[in-house]
Amino acid sequence: MNPFVFDWQSLKMHVRHSILHGGHMSVAPLEWSDLRVFLAIAREGSLGGAGRRLRQSQPTMGRRLRALEEAVGTTLFQRSTSGLSLTDEGELMLRHAEVIEAEAIALARELTGRSGSLEGMLRLTCSDWFGRIMVAPVIAEFTRLNPAVVVEILTDARVYSLARREADLVIRIAGFDEPEVVARKLTTVHYGVYVRRGTWKPVAGDGAGCPLIVMDTAFGAMPDVAWLMRTFPNAHIAVRSNSRDVQAQLCALGVGLAVLPVPLGEATAGIERVALDSDPPSRDNWLGFHRDLRRLPRLRAFADLLVERLSPA
Repeated sequence: MNPFVFDWQSLKMHVRHSILHGGHMSVAPLEWSDLRVFLAIAREGSLGGAGRRLRQSQPTMGRRLRALEEAVGTTLFQRSTSGLSLTDEGELMLRHAEVIEAEAIALARELTGRSGSLEGMLRLTCSDWFGRIMVAPVIAEFTRLNPAVVVEILTDARVYSLARREADLVIRIAGFDEPEVVARKLTTVHYGVYVRRGTWKPVAGDGAGCPLIVMDTAFGAMPDVAWLMRTFPNAHIAVRSNSRDVQAQLCALGVGLAVLPVPLGEATAGIERVALDSDPPSRDNWLGFHRDLRRLPRLRAFADLLVERLSPA
C-alpha cells in the first residue's frame, strides 16, 4: 500500500459532546474529511483562507461548513465582518478534532517511515531566495539520481508544520525547539551591502540621501535591519519587502541599497558589494524533519545530499 494514499475519507470518527445551554447535542458520525474542513476554517479564520489551504473554492467550503453544522446540530462558528470565530461548541469540537488529527497523522508518518523504496513525494519548505539559489541545484541533482521521487518545494512565507505533515523537511533560520524534530545546522549564510553597479557608495556612519531597501515591518526585528539603520543612520527607507529576491531585483533597478545574502547578491546581475569595515550579521540555516520519518530512505537520501552540498567541510 502506498502510505501517501490512505483513504481517510472512509475513516468514521465520533466527536464527544456535552450538554450546552440546557440542550443535549446529538452525537453524529463524522468523516475525517469533515474534520479537516473544520480544522482549516478554525485555523485560518475565514472560508477563503481555509479553501486555499485545502485547495477548494470558497463556496465549496461554505457548503461543507453548513452541512457539518447541520450534521452536529449546532453552530460551530460566529460570523462577523472580521471573519469566523469559534463558538463554545466549536471550541469543544476543536479540542477533539486536534486529537483525532494528531493520531491520524502519526499513523501515516509511522507507516510512511517504514517504506523502503526511493519513490513517492517529498515536500520541502524554505525561503524564496534560498530555494532558488541554494536548494534548486541540489534538487536537480537528486532527481537525476532518483527519478521516482517527486520533490515539492514550497517557498512562501508561511510557517509549515512538521507535526501536521504539512512538510517533510523544513529549512529555516530559526532553530527547532520541538522534541519530536530531528534538526541540525545546515549552513551559515553571510550577508553584504549591495548597490546598483556603477552608482555612488554610501559612507558608513552617515548615509545621508541614501535610499534603503529593507525587510517589511513583520520582519523588522531581523538583525540585518537593525545593523543597517545603525550603519547608515541618516539614510531613508525607500521600499520594504519580505522577499530577498524582490529586494535584489529592486537593488539592480537602482531603487536603493540593500542588505542581501552573499550567494544571492553574487548571483544577481547588475549589482555590486560595498566594501565596509564591518559586515551585516550572518545567519545560520537549520534543517529539520519529524523523527518518525528518520528512516524514510528518500528523506534520508535527500537530507544527506543537502548536507553534503551545503554544509562546510
